Amino acid sequence: MIKSNEILYTVKKGNEARYRRIKSFVMRAGRMTKGQQNGLEQGTPLFVLPLANSPVDYDQIFGRLAQRSLEIGFGMGQSLLKMAASAPEQDFIGVEVYRPGVGALLNGILTQGLTNLRVYNCDAIEVLNRCIVDNSLDHLMLFFPDPWHKSRHYKRRIVQASFAELVRTKLKVNGILHMATDWKPYAEYMLKVMDIAPGYHNLAESGRCVPRPVDRPITRFECRGERLGHKIWDFKFEKLT
Repeated sequence: MIKSNEILYTVKKGNEARYRRIKSFVMRAGRMTKGQQNGLEQGTPLFVLPLANSPVDYDQIFGRLAQRSLEIGFGMGQSLLKMAASAPEQDFIGVEVYRPGVGALLNGILTQGLTNLRVYNCDAIEVLNRCIVDNSLDHLMLFFPDPWHKSRHYKRRIVQASFAELVRTKLKVNGILHMATDWKPYAEYMLKVMDIAPGYHNLAESGRCVPRPVDRPITRFECRGERLGHKIWDFKFEKLT
């Protein structure tokens, strides 16, 4: 079945046409540190969730009813760990395909003794489609996604009209989509997509970007970008309907 929120291309095998989704990420191999490997070995049974075939009851998983935020592509997990540690009354879900990053996050969860964070090590679009109940998330965060610089690769950018609509279905009314990038052309592209996405309100007074929110921790990646002279753009869009 072809879902409306999927970007598709056709692959021919013999006389049969098959459809595959164009993914916004490339699977990267990476060397594991001892801490990352330890995180995977000890943390996976406790904190990594399987990709389900039906919506998941996160109230049962976390053992409570609380505000819930999901971060797509948490990288090495520094910002997600900081957010979860600073807001123990809230629950957090992280999605990342890069296994060393997942291992680093799990090692951090174990080291800090956090209980309000769960992880998916798979494609975020699959998680949204298959696991997240409609109208259930308070926040969805997308920080510094791959900008796919070349114009022929724009179709691989995760921020598309279909992505905006999928996220809107998963957010509660008044829920927030928070995005950040240090790549100006991608910032302009994000704004172009979101300006015409139905059911959202841009929280920036200027109609462009918001001041850097204090609740978004600064990461090593962001510090590196600033050292290189990159400006940071933050966008917050509220779901209206």
